[in-house]
Amino acid sequence: MNRSWARRLPEPEQPLFVYGTLRFPGVVAELIGRAPASEPALLPGRRVAALPGRVYPGLVTAAGAVAHGFLLTGLSAADWRILDAFEDDEYDLKPVSVHAGERETYAWTYTWTAEVTQENWSAEAFAAEQLPQYLRKCAAWRKDLILLKETV
Repeated sequence: MNRSWARRLPEPEQPLFVYGTLRFPGVVAELIGRAPASEPALLPGRRVAALPGRVYPGLVTAAGAVAHGFLLTGLSAADWRILDAFEDDEYDLKPVSVHAGERETYAWTYTWTAEVTQENWSAEAFAAEQLPQYLRKCAAWRKDLILLKETV
């Protein structure tokens, strides 16, 4: 969540493939103030890995696997900046080709670059065990971001 360097972000309106905590509309709404349009999507050749000591996952390459997620569309430049600031430094923003409905389309996604576990992350377990607390953390993070912007 503390990016120490600036990266070039996608152009506004380019889609984002989300597979972890951002797949929950409430999480995205806490961060950017709204839930953008989304549709189910698949990313072949990747898995959503559990991370040691973290409640959120990382996307890693895995032969024969398919990552299930959602394609977020209609993101503004401000939305991209907020979402990018939210992501840990161990994520790289990469272009990918995803399957959404009957079509294959280009999107961006955050891939994990550090250690993962052998287990896959479970969206269902996260929703049941962590989501309410995570939403509170997202709201606090966003409040701090707004306060920081007001002091600059």
